[in-house]
Amino acid sequence: MRLLVMGGTWFLGKHIAESALAQGWVVTTFNRGVSGRDVNGVEAVHGDRTSRSDLKRLAGHGPWDAAIDTSSSDLAPRDVLAAATVLHPVVRRWVHISTVSVYRGWPHQPLTDHSPILDCPPDADESYGYTGADGSPTQYGFQKAGGERAVTEVFGDAAVFLRPGVILGPGEYVGRLPWWLERAKRGGRILAPAPAGQRIQPVDVRDVARFALAQVSSSESGGYNVTHPYGITFSAFLEACLGETGGAGAPVWVDPAVLVEQGVKQWTEMPLWRTHAGVWAVDSSAAVAAGLECRPIADTIRDTWRWWAGDGRPVSHPRWADHGITPEKEAKILASL
Repeated sequence: MRLLVMGGTWFLGKHIAESALAQGWVVTTFNRGVSGRDVNGVEAVHGDRTSRSDLKRLAGHGPWDAAIDTSSSDLAPRDVLAAATVLHPVVRRWVHISTVSVYRGWPHQPLTDHSPILDCPPDADESYGYTGADGSPTQYGFQKAGGERAVTEVFGDAAVFLRPGVILGPGEYVGRLPWWLERAKRGGRILAPAPAGQRIQPVDVRDVARFALAQVSSSESGGYNVTHPYGITFSAFLEACLGETGGAGAPVWVDPAVLVEQGVKQWTEMPLWRTHAGVWAVDSSAAVAAGLECRPIADTIRDTWRWWAGDGRPVSHPRWADHGITPEKEAKILASL
């Protein structure tokens, strides 16, 4: 099997490339060569995917049985369209990593694979879309929906879209789980969002990688929600973080209304917490029926801590600094309770 990975040097793309090589596949990666290191054993092609000349040069290294696109997060739909168009003659199938943010109802409503998607033209530029007053929908969601339409326009039934919610695991670059692990290690009274029994659905990066590779040889098309089918309660999540790090701490469960009143930023200052009803109500049963297998989230926490406490070196990313409440703000809130 010959595979092209758009990206391939960090987090999901890196896991995909490594897993494909382990299966004996021939792997080509395409990226700018500035974020992360090329995986040993791949044919690394460096270039800018917004450059048509670079894309044409990449096409000369084909053909491939499939491409898995892990690097379109910051691209306008028109750039996704250009890449798909140039590579279509040398790529049989396109597996596109998208996001649950493409849904109109995200994060307010429970979602299925058939939920309505935001409308965005396949040739839109980076200015298309808007972010709502309450933070949804997002311009990011519009842009990713346009990227899906761009791929569909070129590849039709030879395209499949994977729509994860939150991806965690070794190599995470956003900093959600590493922040909770460091907070657990520090111990003491830990500000935590009630209810303790709220289930969350983050999925392990290695399980997403395995599912993406399975789609290469599949004949199915369309989209799959890629979320953990049974998840973990927030209390069990924090207990696992405390257990792995050896932190001598205890969560203090605070009503979400109080956290909002105290100005705690959802999703960032308190990673994985959001009050919207649909944020952790994303049905992934279609993906499970198609072969998605998810390890227990406690295993993800364990392996992430081993990576982080060892030689964890995430790629520098601007979103890292956004995550986690400061000790001073947390202490002030705890003292006010």
